[in-house]
Amino acid sequence: MLTSSSIRRRLLQALTVAALTSIGCAAIAQTASAWPAKPVRVVVGFAPGGSTDVMARILSQSLSESLGQPVIIDNKPGASGNISAAEVIRAAPDGHTFLIAPTSVETANPSLFKSAIVPSRDLAPVASVGRTQMYLVAKPQMAAKDARDLVALAKARPGTLSYASAGAGTPPHLACELFKQATGTDVAHVPYRGAAPALQDVLSGQADFVCDPGIAFPHIRTGKVKLLGIVSAKRSPFFPDVPTVGEQGFKGADLDIWFGMWAPAGTPLEIVARMNREVAKALAQPAVKSRYADLGAEPVAMETADFRTLLADEGALLSALIKQQKIVVD
Repeated sequence: MLTSSSIRRRLLQALTVAALTSIGCAAIAQTASAWPAKPVRVVVGFAPGGSTDVMARILSQSLSESLGQPVIIDNKPGASGNISAAEVIRAAPDGHTFLIAPTSVETANPSLFKSAIVPSRDLAPVASVGRTQMYLVAKPQMAAKDARDLVALAKARPGTLSYASAGAGTPPHLACELFKQATGTDVAHVPYRGAAPALQDVLSGQADFVCDPGIAFPHIRTGKVKLLGIVSAKRSPFFPDVPTVGEQGFKGADLDIWFGMWAPAGTPLEIVARMNREVAKALAQPAVKSRYADLGAEPVAMETADFRTLLADEGALLSALIKQQKIVVD
């Protein structure tokens, strides 16, 4: 039987919990409404002028307007994005520092590099900021008209054809390794220091083909290189008449380059949610869509939970590929 004193005690406990909950909710609301309190720094894992950098700068203009604070791009290239990731991990988790990089910084780099950082533990996914598909592009002298012809040539002359890549461990390298795996071909890998020099040697005929992230568009349209297929699960909106490699009979040869935004682990969830909404609004703007199209990219927005799922799925795919193909970074 409850006594009057025990009833009063329980009532006081209930009032205390309610008061603390109210204070907590008010603190969260105050944090969200007060953010950002100063300029926001976006660390970019690659040099100025590349796809990652240009996407970040397109977004920064829109975010500066919607957030009411300058959004400043800080380029920290090196180690396929690991240097920039480490920079953000060291930052205060107060919503004023973010990372923009290809998703490979979390999904492939841990299998390729010896590093003290663990992006899946030390970074908080915020949003996807877009993607580019990859294109199977061959030198102009190549007799092949499509991916089927290329595979036939490679199997007739195992080990003699070569493909160029943007560098060991980069998404274009991994895409071509998926192509080799899906087609059962033996093709030599020639790494370069970036997608542009890799494409240049395909243009000159020094390398036979490349998995290109979209910079070859002008050369494809003028016939200076051959587009043999789309290394993606779906056709490209920029070349809708060109079938995917999968449609040509080689399932599993598809890898898009996704780009994302992360915050330091421990960043308040309400700030992560707000930034996700602001990125989605920016990506929906016609001017942003047009500027992305100039890059051969698509502005694909995602809820944070969906972005986490993408990272987990891609990570499983790439870690298995890296192990099976014995890919190493020198």
